[in-house]
Amino acid sequence: MGYTTAAFASAEEFLKAPERDTAACLIADVQMPGMSGLDLQRELARKRPSLPIIFITAFPEERIRQQAMAAGAACLLAKPYEGDVLIECLEKALAGKSHGHG
Repeated sequence: MGYTTAAFASAEEFLKAPERDTAACLIADVQMPGMSGLDLQRELARKRPSLPIIFITAFPEERIRQQAMAAGAACLLAKPYEGDVLIECLEKALAGKSHGHG
């Protein structure tokens, strides 16, 4: 789609990277080794509150969805998901619109 992307091994690695301050959008798993996606969201709320975050999870529990969306997540996608659903979320996140997906 023409976007410049970067991958990180962990939430902690992303927080130490220069991309933390320049990324237009973040796509993160909810469950990760070390800092979870929701912990990362809380940390970024202090440093980059306007950074849109798209979450991906294999465990789409309603309480996780509510917590992520209440804290400003752009989308929460349940694995497996279609590529076009991720693209739709990404386009909405970059346009500054929130949208929850199942």
